[in-house]
Amino acid sequence: MVVQFLIHNKGDDVGVATSDLKKGTEVEGAYLDTNEKLKVKAQEDIPLGHKIALKDMKKGHDLVEYKNIIGSVVQDIATGQHVHTHNLKSKRWK
Repeated sequence: MVVQFLIHNKGDDVGVATSDLKKGTEVEGAYLDTNEKLKVKAQEDIPLGHKIALKDMKKGHDLVEYKNIIGSVVQDIATGQHVHTHNLKSKRWK
């Protein structure tokens, strides 16, 4: 299977799509820091460059990417869902 998303660091909550991900397909990602692989079923279409959830997250969860908190989940997110401005509020400017 070809790697379709990348995860920056072990412990991150999301991966970044390296191609368009199609709803219902099992996609494989790789951790950049360990080269370990992870498979997730895409729950919706996810465009190139957008985030895919690697685990279930409840509203209020501090989302981690690059080993840093990058935002707060504003509605529950299931594994394999698209993570973007509709369900994540940035903490960049706080």
